[in-house]
Amino acid sequence: MISNRQLFLMHQAQTSHFPLMLEIERAEGVYLFDLNGKQYLDLISGISVSSIGHGNEHVKNAIKLQLDKYMHLMVYGEFIQSPQVQLAKKLTDLLPPNLNSVYLVNSGSEATDGALKLAKRVTGRTEIIACKNAYHGSGHAALSLNNHEYFKNAFRPLLPDINFIEFNNESSLEKIRNKTACVIVETIQGEAGYIPPQNDFLKKLRAKCDEHSVLLILDEIQAGMGRTGKLFAFEHYGIVPDILLLGKALGAGMPIGAFISSQAMMMELADNPVLGHITTFGGHPVIAAAAIAGIEEIQSHNWINEVDEKENLFRELLIHPCIKNISGKGLMLAIEFKNFEFNKKLIDACIEDGLITDWFLFASQSLRIAPPLIITKEQIKWSCEMLIKNLNKLGIN
Repeated sequence: MISNRQLFLMHQAQTSHFPLMLEIERAEGVYLFDLNGKQYLDLISGISVSSIGHGNEHVKNAIKLQLDKYMHLMVYGEFIQSPQVQLAKKLTDLLPPNLNSVYLVNSGSEATDGALKLAKRVTGRTEIIACKNAYHGSGHAALSLNNHEYFKNAFRPLLPDINFIEFNNESSLEKIRNKTACVIVETIQGEAGYIPPQNDFLKKLRAKCDEHSVLLILDEIQAGMGRTGKLFAFEHYGIVPDILLLGKALGAGMPIGAFISSQAMMMELADNPVLGHITTFGGHPVIAAAAIAGIEEIQSHNWINEVDEKENLFRELLIHPCIKNISGKGLMLAIEFKNFEFNKKLIDACIEDGLITDWFLFASQSLRIAPPLIITKEQIKWSCEMLIKNLNKLGIN
């Protein structure tokens, strides 16, 4: 009989020539289990998705309950569907007053697309400014915001009128001007290797946007939902965006995205043209129910308040001559080594030992640490022991 591994390679479209090809049978908490029962500690949460762990019972029960009521009924925004309404209400209750209208989509990349359309519609302007080394998704609109020609040259033409600034470079803010529709930045840069803002960069960016009536879009697709020690990462930095992007952990393991703004701005998408932004499956009721349950779990536990302590434990235990730097905030950390080749050997050795980690798109020399928020101190200690053990082996060789 042909194996799933063979079928995977024969019939499932591939994203690279070197997929991990772990065949996972089940997952629970911070652990994945393969067909042979081997246990792997998930140190990256499916790239910051499974923040409350795998197989959360409250989320599964919410999914089952909604399945018994209804699944897809009608395209987003036409019928009043309780899971969509209650998720939007729950999110806006947790956000500043100007972020009181939620548009639910299927992914972070779609949230980026919708936010860019909204900014153009509201301002009547065309220029979009993004940051170098930022990652906002892989669709045409999101790819246009990528400054790396290697990733986008094969897919041109892309969106015109895109310009770039440098994250944490105050002088580059002078590029923001009266013709700019929006500036889109990650509150903490993700694929650049978890780079937090420094020297009040976001406050200075907010002021420059206000000076020129430019909309500020904050991408918290990866940094949101508690990963930094606040429910939303912008809460650390004393600013509020005009448009907020969420995704990944918002769905508690299910696929979802959202762009959130003021009701006044969102209504611009309902007129001239009507149906200015539409989606068939955005806000799918089963997924919205899962997202509500995920937020409820975060609210009913102490996980966010434990993030700083867990970050400090990682930093205390990960001391080794091969480690050049540790960047990031909360439970999104990047461990920098001398080059990608060394990092890849370490990642492969750790996976062999039952510890799943990864590298970064624009910082391939760095190793990703973004475990579920539920990770315990004992699990952190074991993870660090595995990393140090393999660093010692590689360091000797």
